[in-house]
Amino acid sequence: MSQHHLGLALSGGGARGIAHLGVLAALDELGLPVGRLAGVSSGAIAATFYAAGVPPREIMRLLQGISIPRLTRVALSRYGLLHMDAVGRLFEQHLGVGATFEQLRLPITLVATDIEAGESVRFSSGLLVPPLLASSAVPILYRPVRYQGRQLVDGGLLNNLPVEALLEAEHPGLRVVGVHCNPPNPAAQVSNMRGLVERTLNLAIAGNTVLSKQRCHLLLEPPELRAYRTMSFRQAAEIFAIGYRYTLAQAPQLVALLENELPAQPD
Repeated sequence: MSQHHLGLALSGGGARGIAHLGVLAALDELGLPVGRLAGVSSGAIAATFYAAGVPPREIMRLLQGISIPRLTRVALSRYGLLHMDAVGRLFEQHLGVGATFEQLRLPITLVATDIEAGESVRFSSGLLVPPLLASSAVPILYRPVRYQGRQLVDGGLLNNLPVEALLEAEHPGLRVVGVHCNPPNPAAQVSNMRGLVERTLNLAIAGNTVLSKQRCHLLLEPPELRAYRTMSFRQAAEIFAIGYRYTLAQAPQLVALLENELPAQPD
């Protein structure tokens, strides 16, 4: 294998983000080198635990042992219905209290949204858990995470496939692979308010990934994921398997990406 390595940009997508764990498990099984990661929302969680050295299948077991309702305690306020205190404690339990980016085995960038400034914000140094919580704080449902003087919410709101964080890292051997777990679903059913809200958010977020998809050296977007919803956590094993099988099927393209030089960019 050449000195090239993969830079993975992992999208958000709620339960569909479990597919990232299948992708990572397949890459490990194929022996393909991952050098850097960038993640948002559920992709940020997968990227962080993987960068901390937790094997993807173990991350999956941790997820399956969690009661999602117990992690979402109602906290009625003017900012949102839920807060993420229990989620933060869970992260600290497995990553360590006071864990930092510098302690990870791989460099990662987490992306959140400054809801007041209306801009995307990247984090790649310092404390790990606050940016991780912020990147996952779905607006309206969750309180914003106040950190470094900012009100931060889910990074997918403005940037659901953060490939630019990898492209701008200035590592010539980096091959940027976007892993997008929100394939378009033209047959989506909107039969109630929950479906309407989910469909609205999916369409809005899909718009901010168009350019990012074009900038990837390779895009992984398992089409089978379109059949699953944002809260389909009970189908976690199926979603993991989709990411795993799809990545194994893309092995020739991934190997070629690592072994070949990239074509020159037009002026």
